[in-house]
Amino acid sequence: MALPPLLKSLRIPAVASPMFIISHPPLVLAQCKAGIVGSFPALNARPEPQLDDWLAGITETLSVHDAQNPHKKAAPFAVNQIVHRSNARLDRDLALCVKHKVPIVISSLGAVEEVNQAVHSYGGIVLHDVIHDRHARKAIEKGADGLIAVAAGAGGHAGTLSPFALIQEIRQWFDGPLLLSGAIANGGAILAAQAMGADLAYIGSPFIATTEARAAPEYKQMIVDSKAADIVYSNLFTGVYGNYLKGSIVAQGLDPDNLPASEPSKMDFANSDAKAWKHIWGCGQGIGAVDSVAPAAELIDRLAREYEAARAALLAA
Repeated sequence: MALPPLLKSLRIPAVASPMFIISHPPLVLAQCKAGIVGSFPALNARPEPQLDDWLAGITETLSVHDAQNPHKKAAPFAVNQIVHRSNARLDRDLALCVKHKVPIVISSLGAVEEVNQAVHSYGGIVLHDVIHDRHARKAIEKGADGLIAVAAGAGGHAGTLSPFALIQEIRQWFDGPLLLSGAIANGGAILAAQAMGADLAYIGSPFIATTEARAAPEYKQMIVDSKAADIVYSNLFTGVYGNYLKGSIVAQGLDPDNLPASEPSKMDFANSDAKAWKHIWGCGQGIGAVDSVAPAAELIDRLAREYEAARAALLAA
């Protein structure tokens, strides 16, 4: 199956993942203008009415950019919706996505047919996060247009499966849009994702260390200073297993090598004050490729150069 038109004209085959607290309009706009899909979680807009303003502003700014740059139009943007019973905002936030005709909705933590139908009502598409093949099958059965395979090493709520295993299983039955998430931080990794069967790479953690990201300076510097060995996998902080920076755990007086387990019932993504993410910093294993804090456009320029160099080297081999 061919990619939807709005995903075929990207500068490089990449989508910036929506990061809780971190992603906001300045980062999304920088990503889209530089040629990749920019995204943010709806829950980042707080108080709740701010989402309407964010969507109106992003839509208008990208429209003006495209009018002024007809030969270098911006990539589309995406909004992440947490489809979990703890998200009391879901219906209202989804209605705003419909109102503003958000091109791409990324659904997480639950596949709900009504969400897909709402997005399809105006011509949008839905990409759904999955960590297992069975989750992928349920998502497509309920009407998702594409899948995001969240493999081992991804930032935030990551799975434990090898990207090879997860992509291979999904591709045995699904020929639609498939993205891969998990430690992708340079252009060679983007090409590798395509080589193993994904259409697009899904990239998050490197964008934390950008000037536009809504992250504390100490967080950005820790991304630069850390390597894969500095990532801890735990469910203590949200009830769902995820990857976090060891340094931020130590800073809160906890032993990263002896963290207790938490109960899944602890999950509460919409109604908490998000302290876990403010003080315990999410991050994927790919950050060894990040050596400085830079504007998002510069990061995307680097990814594009590396991607083309990797393609050329492979063809010359």
